[in-house]
Amino acid sequence: MEQIKKKTMIPDFIFMKLEGKKFTMVTAYDFALATQVNKTDIEMILVGDSAAMVMLGLQSTVPINLDTMIILAKAVVRGAPNTFIVGDMPFLSYEVSKEKAIENAGRFMKEAEVDCIKLEGGKRMADTVAAIVRAGIPVMGHIGLTPQSSSQLGGFRVQGKNLIAAEKLLEDALTLEEAGAFSIVLEGIPNPVAKVITERLKIPTIGIGAGPFCDAQVLVIHDLLGLFERFVPKFVKKYAQIGQEIVKALSEFDREVKTGLFPDEEHSYRLKEEVEKEILNYLKKIK
Repeated sequence: MEQIKKKTMIPDFIFMKLEGKKFTMVTAYDFALATQVNKTDIEMILVGDSAAMVMLGLQSTVPINLDTMIILAKAVVRGAPNTFIVGDMPFLSYEVSKEKAIENAGRFMKEAEVDCIKLEGGKRMADTVAAIVRAGIPVMGHIGLTPQSSSQLGGFRVQGKNLIAAEKLLEDALTLEEAGAFSIVLEGIPNPVAKVITERLKIPTIGIGAGPFCDAQVLVIHDLLGLFERFVPKFVKKYAQIGQEIVKALSEFDREVKTGLFPDEEHSYRLKEEVEKEILNYLKKIK
């Protein structure tokens, strides 16, 4: 009998940091891939706004809206009932006001049934994080390279490369922790900076392009499976080349259809010989 995976929850993640145990997060945006993740020991799925790029083909994460994120998250929750699901708040769904942020975060939790929400920004978003947490909604923070504000950062560039920038990142992290965030994504940050932040925080850090010292790691599932080819960040390791296998399978299907090999007897519905003859004779007589 297959053992059902026990869902890991927020107190478990805090305890894992205390025990020095690593955990893992991947993105997923649909039922099919979420189902596969749910069969593994991976503890977290992020329904990321990166869906804008890898699912919708857009040039950045900015255009995707909350309605679309909720639709995607619902599918993931259905596909991975034993995995902790993080809903990524899209651009301008939380920046306008604390009241609007609480309203949209609450809607995400209620309609999609995610386990927490994630939002980008450090010290500038601390009051908003605190307000959402006071409303009873768990928040995952995100600092460093924040894709929603990549234009302000000068593009998708590593952050914290000098003393002042590194100090600001540490301040951002400590402020988010104080505001009530239960974990923080560190993206595009040099190893030593991420190491110090991880050591200073009581809550877990989740690295993406932030080196090996974080408490957890996250990758976009399409990147690690070799399904997204527009660009490959330096920090991505491809664990499979599913994209090549898909092209191979589709090409084989195309060839077999055009040469008459598919569908064959094995993949067709047949009736008893006498029934088939009766139906054929009858249909031929119909004008």
